[in-house]
Parts: sequence; C-alpha cells; structure tokens
Amino acid sequence: MYFEAKLKGLTYFINVLDERHQWVVTLQEKDKKEDVYYIPKEHYKSLDGAISFIFENSSYMIDVVGSGTNYTVYTRGSFRDIPIYNDESLLHESLKGGKSLSGGDKIVSGMPGKIVDILVNIGDRVEEGDPVLIMEAMKMENEMRASNSAVVKDILVKKGDSVESGATLVTFTSATV
Repeated sequence: MYFEAKLKGLTYFINVLDERHQWVVTLQEKDKKEDVYYIPKEHYKSLDGAISFIFENSSYMIDVVGSGTNYTVYTRGSFRDIPIYNDESLLHESLKGGKSLSGGDKIVSGMPGKIVDILVNIGDRVEEGDPVLIMEAMKMENEMRASNSAVVKDILVKKGDSVESGATLVTFTSATV
C-alpha cells in the first residue's frame, strides 16, 4: 500500500509490501534516495489498535488515532500530528479543482489506474480546472484537471496505458501572456 506523509515541512513517500513472512517498507524523503526496510512478521504484534514491533534490535510501540488524512501518532513518549494520504485520498486530492498534491508543473497519478482518454495535445494552453485526461481508478472514470493556467509541455502516457501510483502523466510550462 502506498502512502504520503508530511512531517516538519518534509514530505515522505512510503510503500508497504505485505509478503508472506515480512513487510517490505520503502521510505523516501522527497528528492532523496529511498531506503528499504524489512520487518519480519514474527517481530510484530497488534493489541487494541496499537502495534508493537522490533526493528533493528529496538522495540517500538505505536498508537495511531485519526480519521480522513489527519492522524496523531504516539511513539517513544511523544505525540506527532501527521497528515497521511493513502492511495484513495491521493486520488481525491489530485481530482480537486485548483491546487492539488501534484503541483502546478505536472499531473501525477494518485494511485494505480488506466488512462482512458487524453484531452489535450503538447503545446495546448490550459486554464486552472480544465480537464487534461481521464483516468480509470477504483472502477471509476475520473477527470484529472490542471491546477493552474499553463501550457502542456509533455504527455508521458497514451490512451490505454496502465500507470502506477506516483507516475508523472503530464508536464506543463508557465503560460505566456
């Protein structure tokens, strides 16, 4: 499962792969090299919503309380309020009009999906909120919209492509007046 979390002004990309005997956790700070960690399932316990696990010979107890994208995480004697976005919430954020998690210079897939249609060409001028492409995700067709006025610089997908979460779909340059 894919997540994005923000803490102290930094964005972290987290991917958790559930294998038979372990979890493979990939953690990457934005624009930095990713780190991969392996947590054996035998080192993990869950009790009343909290989890306990051993990682690199240290024991951790974590309790998470929250809803939507706002979570309070308690571990090692301190609380942290952390916005956490999963695949579904990333898709919903990317579909909102106006500014999105993708930013103004590109549209990024918030979750895995299939490109159904591309509504622009390279060089087209788009205005904030204009539909750029249609992506099918979670059995729904969703319009991906421009987050501001710009010119289409590159289209990195074609109709029928399957894309992964976090894939850049379209890039933009600043709109000229």
